[in-house]
Amino acid sequence: MSLAVRVIPCLDVAAGRVVKGVNFADLRDAGDPVELATRYDAEGADELTFLDVTASVQGRETTFEVVRRTAEQVFIPLTVGGGVRAVADVDALLRAGADKISVNTAAVRRPELIAEIAHRFGRQVLVLSLDVRRVRPGDPATPSGFEVTTHGGRRGTGLDALAWAVRAQELGAGEILLNSMDADGTMAGFDLELIAAVRAVSGVPVIASGGAGRAADFPPAVTAGADAVLAAGVFHFGAVRIGEAKAALREAGYPVR
Repeated sequence: MSLAVRVIPCLDVAAGRVVKGVNFADLRDAGDPVELATRYDAEGADELTFLDVTASVQGRETTFEVVRRTAEQVFIPLTVGGGVRAVADVDALLRAGADKISVNTAAVRRPELIAEIAHRFGRQVLVLSLDVRRVRPGDPATPSGFEVTTHGGRRGTGLDALAWAVRAQELGAGEILLNSMDADGTMAGFDLELIAAVRAVSGVPVIASGGAGRAADFPPAVTAGADAVLAAGVFHFGAVRIGEAKAALREAGYPVR
């Protein structure tokens, strides 16, 4: 029997509040993280992802107190990312209530961090946050045409997204959170070409993120290769409920919890 497709709301947090923008810019307030987490837990979300979207930009740690308060209110797995730079940060976040840890900027800067975390805590704890944008005119070329970005999507790296996905898995990443920077917040649908490209090189679960605007957008992401679907604004502002997303997946023939 196929594994159930997971539906995961994402809490992008800045200054203790959930925010949402378009292409990671023009952020607007979407509510209190603890209140939203509690609501999503009650609505049947399979997991929650908590990303401190300004931690790396501001060179600080994730807001542990907000993570702790969120973890106390939910009974589903919680993935936390943003500002994770060392094994000690992972230890502190797990103690604060996180179940899994997401890394991006620090891992690109020093890939050995992935191996260190996986060795200490197990690869099931480690999620590679892969923030990807299509290569633009004037950008350094990449073999796949997809480039890794860091610092909340603000900085290009010239690093090929597919090559980095492969290397991160070899180092110990147990899951890939695939964020399309081009589709983020547009509500125009997931980047299906990107999902399929990463699926082709991935031996670990892939979580598709970026672009959901209606319930009908979720099944095509799974068809393209996603094992789980993640969304933020479409859930925060009430355009789609968790149950509606699951119903669309079920009607398309995909198992859900």
